[in-house]
Amino acid sequence: MRRLAAIAIAAAVITPLVPLVLWSVAGSWPYPDLLPTDGTTRGLAIVASSESWHALLSSTLIATSVAVLACAIGLPAGRVIGLHRFRGRRMVQFLLVTPVIVPGLAVTLGLQVFFIRWGLSESALGVVLVQLILTVPYAATILGAAFDHFDVDLERQAQVLGAGPWRTTALVTIPVLAPALAATALLTFLISWSEYILTLLIGGGQVQTLPLLLLSAIGSSDTTAAAALGLLVVIPPVLLVAVAARVLRLRGGMLMGVART
Repeated sequence: MRRLAAIAIAAAVITPLVPLVLWSVAGSWPYPDLLPTDGTTRGLAIVASSESWHALLSSTLIATSVAVLACAIGLPAGRVIGLHRFRGRRMVQFLLVTPVIVPGLAVTLGLQVFFIRWGLSESALGVVLVQLILTVPYAATILGAAFDHFDVDLERQAQVLGAGPWRTTALVTIPVLAPALAATALLTFLISWSEYILTLLIGGGQVQTLPLLLLSAIGSSDTTAAAALGLLVVIPPVLLVAVAARVLRLRGGMLMGVART
């Protein structure tokens, strides 16, 4: 049953990619032919171009930075939300998700003036900071739910044995919350990876990422370039999710084995 479910999920992921693969190598594909009538290597040349690799590197660095910073900010925020009960807690939770409820475009238009004034526009740093507005609420909410089931006695035991706050966090808190942190990092990475509106507004076209390159190809009605770049945008996150799921499953199996012993 699990194998059938895995096959169904794999088919659901791979099937939409088949038309992209065909369009990326199609020199001519007139309607109503089922398959391309002529092939081309132009899509491969576009993927292998320096412009595409530069955009791939920019997307990877920005998404990785956003994921790391979102987890770093979301960890203490999630701790406060998950472990402490105080007046106004619901209001804090609501304010955290406000940037998600309000359209990001409206938020960014309001902040764009400050980014220009502070010299952060048209820079990768500005793009990272503006994407944190979208990703930190998700990070704080997920980690808040993880802290809700966190046993603080583990930290107290470490402190009784002489561990300081940083050592306790590094050796107890983070390992216990590792699955939640991994899920948070993965989600925020994917949000940042596919983001293009905020990147375009703050990056001003000077910060070129893969989604912006794909948007440009779609706007020019170049189906071969759009399909080739679409594959370049889609495949890395799919591989990342598959690897993360594999690692988390192995870790879960190891923890179950330890628990049984």
